[in-house]
Amino acid sequence: MITIPYDWTPRPHQLPLLQALDGGIKRAVCVWHRRAGKDNVSLNFSIKEAIRIPGVYWHMLPTAAQARKVIWDGIDNLGRRIINHAIPPAIRTHTNKSEMRIELISGSIWQLVGSDNYDSLVGSNPRGVVFSEFSVADPMAWEYIRPILTANGGWAIFIFTPRGKNHAYELLKMGRGNPEWFCEVLDVERTGIISPDQIDGERRAGMSQAMIQQEFYCSFDSALEGAYFGAQMDQARIDGRICKVPYDPAAPAITVWDLGVGDSTAIWIAQLVGREVRIIDYYEASGEGLAHYAKILAAQPYNFTEHWAPHDIEVRELGTGKSRRETALSYGIKFRVIPRLSVEDGIEAARNLIPRAYFDAEKCAQGIEALKSYRKTFDPKKEVWSEAPLHDWSSHAADAFRYLAIVIDQRRGSAPKPSIIHQPAVSWMG
Repeated sequence: MITIPYDWTPRPHQLPLLQALDGGIKRAVCVWHRRAGKDNVSLNFSIKEAIRIPGVYWHMLPTAAQARKVIWDGIDNLGRRIINHAIPPAIRTHTNKSEMRIELISGSIWQLVGSDNYDSLVGSNPRGVVFSEFSVADPMAWEYIRPILTANGGWAIFIFTPRGKNHAYELLKMGRGNPEWFCEVLDVERTGIISPDQIDGERRAGMSQAMIQQEFYCSFDSALEGAYFGAQMDQARIDGRICKVPYDPAAPAITVWDLGVGDSTAIWIAQLVGREVRIIDYYEASGEGLAHYAKILAAQPYNFTEHWAPHDIEVRELGTGKSRRETALSYGIKFRVIPRLSVEDGIEAARNLIPRAYFDAEKCAQGIEALKSYRKTFDPKKEVWSEAPLHDWSSHAADAFRYLAIVIDQRRGSAPKPSIIHQPAVSWMG
């Protein structure tokens, strides 16, 4: 006989969450400080549920690589493999190491997945999902999974420490006003498991005060550490420039693309009205060809006069011998090529553009979150931020925005050259 959870006793501060979930709550947001055991408690609850009720259960981190490092290959404070202790071999029927998937004696499937590849999980029907480190995960993963969980009565747990007032902060605010959600913010003063001396030790070791407030006191006031556009996007919010931005039919609209091959393609749509830069729409998808995006644009009410793409639009496909620029033209989109600038110059151009831009809060929501989250790569061995951007879910929108800034810098004061005009009466995301 083996008891599940296996050889694990929750700490006192973890009990309210477990009691709420056992009491029938289906949605939980836990903003807990560093080392409060967020993944540990969520993992043990998931396995208990997976043994109790057969189904598919996911533990999702921002990336699949991070999931493997932190959970699958992770070792706890007692030197035990996390995955082997939480899911002992006695309750397994099969383990797939490459897919980080475990089949249980109850018939359930538990799997580690990444929000960077959520759309590849199509066809699955999860009954329970843990969104770990949700504050730096792709928010569209929740939008994708939410209707599935709603349809089958499944549950979702969001665990994170703050990373500024981004999508995770908005989720917490929404959940606090909903009696069907459990929401909790636990800092070190409430749990008592991290002493002031330990925090002072982190400070002496070089941890910034902003990071201490964020990691140990669950402060949402600091921008995401290492974020390129965090301060600029915060100021846009304060200025009221993230708002409802009406489309002006009398003004031309331009599209600027970041073209993905094996991953996402991102498109910003903007209008220049006087000295104002109006960012009126954003669209992103993955696994689609140019025909898909041409169809999306053709269904919009906007008066497009220019379409811009980076230099790789000229790359020729091996199968057809055609460049993507030529393929796009066959669908009615005449691309202009964005001038080549270094990533650093593009980031600087974007930083200069944001203070002049107005963003449609609803239509550009996904792109806005990406701009807030776009950040430098952190080297944990050297404990420094590198100048290279981290490639994650936010990269595509941020790259396209860099291109938009370059295009606007170039074309300021020049007359637009029409390339294609679509004027159907259908809304952008309709």
